[in-house]
Amino acid sequence: MLKTRLFPTLLLLLITSITNAKDRVGLDGKMTVDIELINPSKEINNGIAEVHVIGGKAPYKYKWSNPKTALDQNRAIGLIEGMEHSVSVTDADGNTVSKRFKIRAESIIEIFNSNVQPAVDYLGAILFWDPFAALGVYDPVVYSDQSTIVVPLEDVMDQNYKLGSWFVSTGQKVEKGQKVALLISDNAKEISVYATADGILKQVVKEGALFSQSGNGPSSSDINLAEIQYEYPRPLLYPNGDIRTSTIPFIVIWLILGSIFFTFRLKFVNIRGFLHSIDLARGKYDDPTAPGTITHFQAMATATSATVGLGNIAGVAVAISLGGAGATFWMFTAGFFAMSLKFAECTLGVKYRFIDEEGRIFGGPMNYLRYGLEKRNLKKLGKFLAALFAILGIGASFGGGNMLQSNQAFKIVSEQLPFLQGQGFWFGVVFAILVGAVIIGGIKSIAKVTEKVVPFMAILYVLGCLVVIGTHIENIGWAFRAIIDGAFSAAALKGGFIGVLIIGLQRAAFSSEAGVGSAAIAHSASKTNHPIADGFTSLVEPFIDTMLVCSMTALVLIFTGMNNVDGLGGVELTSEAFGSVVSWFPKVLAVAVLLFAFSTMVSWSYYGMRSWTYLFGRSKKLEMVYKLLYCLFVVLGASVSLGAVLSFADMMILAMSFPNIIGLYILSPEINADMKVYWKKLKQGELYINPKFRKS
Repeated sequence: MLKTRLFPTLLLLLITSITNAKDRVGLDGKMTVDIELINPSKEINNGIAEVHVIGGKAPYKYKWSNPKTALDQNRAIGLIEGMEHSVSVTDADGNTVSKRFKIRAESIIEIFNSNVQPAVDYLGAILFWDPFAALGVYDPVVYSDQSTIVVPLEDVMDQNYKLGSWFVSTGQKVEKGQKVALLISDNAKEISVYATADGILKQVVKEGALFSQSGNGPSSSDINLAEIQYEYPRPLLYPNGDIRTSTIPFIVIWLILGSIFFTFRLKFVNIRGFLHSIDLARGKYDDPTAPGTITHFQAMATATSATVGLGNIAGVAVAISLGGAGATFWMFTAGFFAMSLKFAECTLGVKYRFIDEEGRIFGGPMNYLRYGLEKRNLKKLGKFLAALFAILGIGASFGGGNMLQSNQAFKIVSEQLPFLQGQGFWFGVVFAILVGAVIIGGIKSIAKVTEKVVPFMAILYVLGCLVVIGTHIENIGWAFRAIIDGAFSAAALKGGFIGVLIIGLQRAAFSSEAGVGSAAIAHSASKTNHPIADGFTSLVEPFIDTMLVCSMTALVLIFTGMNNVDGLGGVELTSEAFGSVVSWFPKVLAVAVLLFAFSTMVSWSYYGMRSWTYLFGRSKKLEMVYKLLYCLFVVLGASVSLGAVLSFADMMILAMSFPNIIGLYILSPEINADMKVYWKKLKQGELYINPKFRKS
């Protein structure tokens, strides 16, 4: 009898003690924070961390080190495995518990990715360091003077609806969370709309306006109902609460200053020499007896094929979505100045080339950095800069010039051809065979392919852009007004101006590769008796790459209104813009992207090989080793997610500009003197003219 009574009593005491313990935790304000770590697959960058809080006072705020995770989310996704992350949990009483954690890297690729990421962060800290912000010259914080109220798409998806009524008139003050409007769906469901901030409301949509999410109306992008003007501009925040900043990366300053310097140093050769550059590209001054292996046009096509790539589509879309329409103006402007920098490096690339007994040509920044600086009693500096450039060139060729291209090409093509999904390895094998078939033959083979592919892909893409723009031609006034206003407006000066300016300059600098020195390697193989002639030929390249192709991409996005769409990646954004005109147009885009990627890989193979031979010798066997490795990396890039490896290799392309531009500054008097001599010969008619262009 005692036992039967004792058990319920003990159970009751146990329950009471647990309840009292929980009450004490709550009353004391103490929290216990546990983190559940999940590695769902062998893929990189998909780690998950979920926070479980016991005690404290709800609601809780979760401050994650990952900027993409919101303050009200207890679950973070897309984390890098093997890297340290952190989260701070704060309850309603202000009590905070902080935790650091690592999601265990299990696969080889995850381990490799996590070990390379610190190198990416270190190189990024150098390339994207902002000296002006560090010195306090300007405020890098991005401000906004208004908030928008959008249709709550999750509530109205796949329904027709209308704006039933406004509860607040234009010009009235509202508070965050205040009910301001009512939507009515086609099945009479009422959906309330609330203010997103404190301020003055301005209605954008009138009462009774009809909308549709069923395919006959707006897309799934945000539809603005109203704007709320702040009393004072407020800093924009990332989802995790960090303040957004718009910095001026040192690498952009380095490239833009180089472009401006040579534009003035060479007295606007980008304007004065443009028509002559067209004549050179047409073959007017092609001398078949001149030393070299490829024509001026082939050299230009090879160099252009390396720069007209995914950055002109995906990169521009990202730039426009971040910087708005105004970024287009600064992108175009930077492309204009980049022409002069390209002129300088391509001139020296030919001047300091070496042609062996078999007619093989070895040229590029490695040569003029070493031997050009040696002439100026800077032998040690020249050898160091040349070796650094060659090391970076090899890394850049395998990464940004190869794996990144095959990786993105597979992603885009497989979206249009679903049967390819999951077949990255075999896509890479076929792509590698095509690339190998071209690069095994050397620069002559590469030039023959690029001189046909580049004009075709450029015409195909530009025509597609013109069709899209022509279909939305009624937006021409608005589009150009948006570009000018976005670049110069007073609103942009409240903090966004620096962002718009730098995003435009950055995209142009990264796109044209002017100052990187890569084009100088292609031009070093040109058939010419006058190195300065290839400087003139190269003027066309930034014009095509940045001022034409990049600007066309930007105009397509602006004319179709896709520059205001959130939630889509770069290529997807451009694809949506093309698809808004003709449903099958994204397939045309996929073909263009495939050609862009292929041509970039073919050209960068030559750049990397010349860097390779500079370091390891000019043996044909060693060249073949490089070519086979290059084809192997094509397969690797298409079949594996490489994350930090690709980021690091892509940064190497930008890092090549450091040794290259230092050498260009030192050798600038030589470039200017050679240009003056060439101008004199041109004006006096002393240059060889191809018989096809001679007047009878």
